[in-house]
Amino acid sequence: MKNNFMCIEGVKTVMAEEKMNFINIPNIPKKRVRLALVDGRVSSGLEKGFSEGNIKIIKTEAYQGLYPAISYHPDAVFHHLGDNLIVYAPRTSMAVVAALEDMGFLLIEGEKPLTAKYPGSVCYNVARVGNLAFHNARYTDRILKENLYKRGVELVHVNQGYTKCAISVVDENSIITIDKGIAKVAERKGLDVLVIEEDDILLPGIKSGFIGGATGLIDEKKFAVAGNIHRLKSAMKILDFLHQKGVEHVSLSDEPVMDIGSIMPLLTV
Repeated sequence: MKNNFMCIEGVKTVMAEEKMNFINIPNIPKKRVRLALVDGRVSSGLEKGFSEGNIKIIKTEAYQGLYPAISYHPDAVFHHLGDNLIVYAPRTSMAVVAALEDMGFLLIEGEKPLTAKYPGSVCYNVARVGNLAFHNARYTDRILKENLYKRGVELVHVNQGYTKCAISVVDENSIITIDKGIAKVAERKGLDVLVIEEDDILLPGIKSGFIGGATGLIDEKKFAVAGNIHRLKSAMKILDFLHQKGVEHVSLSDEPVMDIGSIMPLLTV
């Protein structure tokens, strides 16, 4: 808890008088990211990786209604709509909400509190890819859906509930996923999709994690991995796909790759 507050206060001190350059299209920064929302349990190695990239972080705190493996995951509790708008689950830590508000974000409380049992754990786990939002339409929070509609975003139903966990965004037209059902739907929507088989992504308490939860763009053409990408069985497939897209990879540490509930970019330089 103490470390989280220290991180939040540090961000406020460093950025208080700087212009806030909000990311217009969620997950797809057009410049170098300087602020990201991350799992409050990130390792010191990952923290160092963010610091070396000049990226300040706001750490989440545990959401008491979720099971431990994902209780700190940003993509479970928060959904960035674009610009300065973020929807969050009721009962979220007010310290984290306040920290985001201090950065100029407008926080919109959703309708559904999260619960440990699926599907109550996936109400905000929506994957935004350009103007598309992939989600399981049966379970997404009503207020989140309404706000996506207001912004002219096309909502695309898939059977996977943990949609943002399962989708790694490469650019507005390209994704990486382990989920073949998502891949089929995304391809029908005109996206270029790399499907991988990967069980070397760590998620303590669960057999393995998702590629979307272990990655995030930290610049328009920089794909960050929470750990060392070369520790993945699918590393060469991913690197080849990124190369085709003109995107370079950044391994944030030499540790095994960890599902940290997505690297959520929020502000750029």
